Amino acid sequence: MNPAPLILELKGNSLDDGPGIRTVVFFKGCPLDCVWCHNPESKKNGVEISFESKVCVDCNTCMDTCTHNALSKGNPLFIDRSLCRLCFDCVDNCPAGALEQIGRNMSISEMVDQVIKDKPFFDTSKGGVTFSGGEPTLNMVFLGQAAKALQEKGVHVLVETCGQFNWDSFIELVYPHVDLIYFDIKIMDSHAHKKYCGLPNKTILENFKKLQKKYLEGGVTLLPRTPLIPGITDTRENLLAIVSLYTEAGVKKTQVMPYHPLWQEKNLKIGISPVITTEWAPEKWMAEERVKACEKIFMDGGILLES
Repeated sequence: MNPAPLILELKGNSLDDGPGIRTVVFFKGCPLDCVWCHNPESKKNGVEISFESKVCVDCNTCMDTCTHNALSKGNPLFIDRSLCRLCFDCVDNCPAGALEQIGRNMSISEMVDQVIKDKPFFDTSKGGVTFSGGEPTLNMVFLGQAAKALQEKGVHVLVETCGQFNWDSFIELVYPHVDLIYFDIKIMDSHAHKKYCGLPNKTILENFKKLQKKYLEGGVTLLPRTPLIPGITDTRENLLAIVSLYTEAGVKKTQVMPYHPLWQEKNLKIGISPVITTEWAPEKWMAEERVKACEKIFMDGGILLES
């Protein structure tokens, strides 16, 4: 519960992370370790360094700057992270911006001051601020105080969560200051969830059911979402199990998020070798007909799809 957690990015003018025009605050750090993570740079709690080869102009300034010999064109990933001391001298001296520090501390007042500049866009589009990640609930105190500060300024607050959080802390510190919750339901089988996401899903499902109950009783609006990962989450067996969960819990609407292959390129930037192309790691975007087939399973079960 670090009062000043690492912030990955403040992304303005977003149309994909909730209603209206939004500014997204991406937190760094996540309790899960999903093999397909579309924001792999957000997984670790600590600062990292990224290298964008397409931006590099081959000036060698970074290699001349590095006193630990951590940079080499002979290295397919360019940075030897066992030698890198994260001093970021190379970042400061890179004229092209090919090297970047990933993760920065930011106070609540600093964050609020930056995002509030977009309030005219929030007001005209019925948008607001979305807290995402990583997993924002790893920093309950900061998240709750930031959400409260924004609500007091008339800003709509949305939290995107994987659901792996402490219930009591969330309800006390965060829930009173949130207008909308996006909750990911990925895999119903607990063993498969642990295999592909790093942890069993017991806590996630318990938190979901309790939040859904509070929503039905007049609480914060809850929208469950499922990322469609080929061969893992998009199987008929898994989707039918999710539909069964929703039916039992009284869920009327959900959202699906089609797979995209851009996470592989993000992995390279932070020094992770490419994942071998498999059923769940294709190089192409998910075909529209496959997405439609997944959506049909929800609609056949009486669950509406939110666009």
